[in-house]
Amino acid sequence: MRIDCVNCATSRRRQSRNRLLRLLLSAALVVLASVPAGAQDVSDSLAIRLRRAENAIAVLQRQLAEQAERGVATRSGLRVELNGRVAVNGFANDRRVNNVDNPQFVRPDNTPGVPVQGAGMAIRQTTLGLAVTAPAVLGGAFTGDVDVDFYGGQVPSGGGRTFPLLRLRTARAQVRWTNWHLLVGQESPLISALNPVSPAAVGTPAFAAAGNLWLWLPQIRVGRETGGNIRVGMQGAIVAPTSGDPAAAFDTDYDLAESANRPFLQSRAYVKWGGGEAELAGELGCGVHQGWLMPAAARVPSSAFACDAMLPVVEWLEVRGEYFRGQALRGLGGGGIGQNFNTSGDPLHTSGGWAQINLRPRVGLRVGVGCGVDHPADGPARQRNQACSTYTIVRPSGPLFFGGELRRIVTGYAGANHRNDHVTIVTGFEF
Repeated sequence: MRIDCVNCATSRRRQSRNRLLRLLLSAALVVLASVPAGAQDVSDSLAIRLRRAENAIAVLQRQLAEQAERGVATRSGLRVELNGRVAVNGFANDRRVNNVDNPQFVRPDNTPGVPVQGAGMAIRQTTLGLAVTAPAVLGGAFTGDVDVDFYGGQVPSGGGRTFPLLRLRTARAQVRWTNWHLLVGQESPLISALNPVSPAAVGTPAFAAAGNLWLWLPQIRVGRETGGNIRVGMQGAIVAPTSGDPAAAFDTDYDLAESANRPFLQSRAYVKWGGGEAELAGELGCGVHQGWLMPAAARVPSSAFACDAMLPVVEWLEVRGEYFRGQALRGLGGGGIGQNFNTSGDPLHTSGGWAQINLRPRVGLRVGVGCGVDHPADGPARQRNQACSTYTIVRPSGPLFFGGELRRIVTGYAGANHRNDHVTIVTGFEF
C-alpha cells in the first residue's frame, strides 16, 4: 500500500507537470497566434477610424456649404454680406471752424480777438454697408454694394447732433470680366479716388478743401486692364454735373452745373502692380476732368488734371498722395477751398494736393503723418488752406479699435491767417 501511494504521488506530480506544460504551451501558441492577428486588428481599426474621419469631414464640408448657401440672401438668391463701423468721437477745437467734429477750414472769429473754443462728442461718423455678389452676370463676376453713414445733418430739436440723419455715401454695381469692367452708381471722382488714412475723418475724408478732391457722385464708368503682375489700364466716366453749392431744405432746382445741360466727363490712365498675399499693392495714375457751369448766359469750363499714387515701400511702410490743377472745382469736393469763381466772377484757378506716410510697426498698430494744401489764385474769400495731421490706430483684439488724431489747419484770408488745432479721440468696433 505504501508503494502504491508513492506511485500515486509520483503520478499526480507527473500529471501536474504535464498539465502545466500543456498550459504553458497553449499560452505560447495563443501569444504566437495573436501577434499577426493583433497587428491585423490594429491595422483594421486604423483603417476604420480613417474612413470614419473622412466621412465626418465630408459631412462637415457639406453642412458648411449648405449653411453658406442658406446664409443671408436676397430674394433673387444673391449672397449678402453686412459690414459696419460704429465710432464714437470725442473732439475739441481752439478756433471757429466750418464743422466742429471734422473741420475742413478755419473761419474768422465772430468777435475779433475772441477765439471760439469748445469740445464735444458725436457718433454720426458711424457707417453701415451691404454687399451682394453673383459669380456669373453677363459673362462676368458681379458685385454690388451700398454704404451709408449718419453724417447727413441733424434733426432740428433739443437733441441736435445726437440725432444725426442717415446719408448715402456710395452705391455701386460692378461687373468684371477678364480685362474689362463696368461700374454704375455713386462713387468718388474717377480722377481722384484715393483718400488719406484717418480714424477721425470718415464723414468727409481727410484733407478735404486742402488738396483732396473726393465728392461721391453718380456716374457710369467703363475701363479695360491688362493682365499680369504689372497691369496697365484705361478708364472713362460720364459723371453727374454738380457745382457743389449747398442745397436748402426741399431745394430741387438745377444748380449751376446742371443748368449747363451737359454731364461731366473724366478719363484716367493707370498702372498697378503687386497685390494678393504679398500685400504690396501699388498704383500710379493720372486723369483729366471736363465739366461746365452756367452762372449767366454762357457756359464756363470746369476742368482739371490730377495724378495720384499709392506706393508701398516695404510691407510696413506706405506712401500715398494726390496732386491736381484746374479751375471751378468746388463740385469735386471743395477744390479751391469750396469756391468756384474769383473776385472778378471768372472761374477760379487753383492747385493743390496732399501726401501721407503710413507705417505698420507691428500687427494691430498703424500710425501716419501727412499734409495737404489748396492754393487758389485770387480767391474771393479763402486764399489758402493747409492741413497737417498725425494719427494712431490700435486694434487690440477682435472688432475693437481705438484711435487718435491731431490736426492743425491754417486758412488764409485777405487780412490774416487763422489757425485751429483739432484733437479727436475715437473708439468703436467694426463688423
